[in-house]
Amino acid sequence: MDVFSRTFLPAAAEAGVAIPTVSRHMPIFRRCVEPDDTTVLVSRCHRPEAPMAGEYLLLLTYRRLVVTQETKVFHRLRLHLNANLRHLSNVTWSPDLPRTAVDVAATAVDGVRERFRLRLGEPEAVWHFDSLLEHVFRTPRPAIAA
Repeated sequence: MDVFSRTFLPAAAEAGVAIPTVSRHMPIFRRCVEPDDTTVLVSRCHRPEAPMAGEYLLLLTYRRLVVTQETKVFHRLRLHLNANLRHLSNVTWSPDLPRTAVDVAATAVDGVRERFRLRLGEPEAVWHFDSLLEHVFRTPRPAIAA
């Protein structure tokens, strides 16, 4: 089992994502993420500006941010965002304890500002996800030799 698989399944379980959902989204994630990439977090989310657009599943690794969309009516899956973290700018997030959510926003390489609300079950999860985002986006990483 590769690094991505070993780290993705526990992260999805930690976020409370059901196995059937994980199974449906996995082929898309596999096409976007390298086998040696470590999963940091997985979460269901939605776009506050498009509440009727359906459910999204967000995957964050140390290299990529991948978001898939599942439509409401036909439950069709599509890739919404596949970005190398180096190509994202102005990445921000804000914990919302009363709603037990974290709002995440980033500007993609095409200039589109993407916004997602991660709905979490309890305040401890809000702080945990906040610390994971802090770790990925604020901690300096050594350059990887090519």
